Amino acid sequence: MTHPRFFGYGSLVNLSTHSYPEARKSSLKGWRRVWRHTPLREQAFLSIEPHEATTLLGVTADVPNADWNALDEREEGYARHDVTHLVAEPRPTAVYVVKDEHFSTYDRNHPILLSYLDVVVQGYLQQFGPKGAEHLFETTENWAPIFDDRANPLYPRAQMLSEEERAIVDDHLRQL
Repeated sequence: MTHPRFFGYGSLVNLSTHSYPEARKSSLKGWRRVWRHTPLREQAFLSIEPHEATTLLGVTADVPNADWNALDEREEGYARHDVTHLVAEPRPTAVYVVKDEHFSTYDRNHPILLSYLDVVVQGYLQQFGPKGAEHLFETTENWAPIFDDRANPLYPRAQMLSEEERAIVDDHLRQL
């Protein structure tokens, strides 16, 4: 099946990190976010896993001309899965999940980049407001240590956060 749309649950929610058209709020039933540790890189990946009791907020957007090459490159290390029957809109939709062969056991040496988390939270704030940021933290598992790289971001699509946005991120992290 050709998937003209993707469901974003992490950095793709932040529309400042891409220019995919027709982006709109959506939801995905039966999945939750999870931080994954892999040998592919030193930092943790944000992924999803099946979880019947959870519905994720996120965005869907078109992949122009069904050309997935650029998005596949951006989402290197992930595999596409058909979630058409689980998204809020009745259009063929795919989601990216860390490939099974890349999973490794929990490792404190694979921290979460704060610059990456900032981008994700900023996207949820822009799309869903403060409740969106709360939803993100409540529906994400396997939190790892946070590496504060705000002063010198390692995440390639890092964004500048307002003082208010930074305070929301920091407040949620204190509550973990």
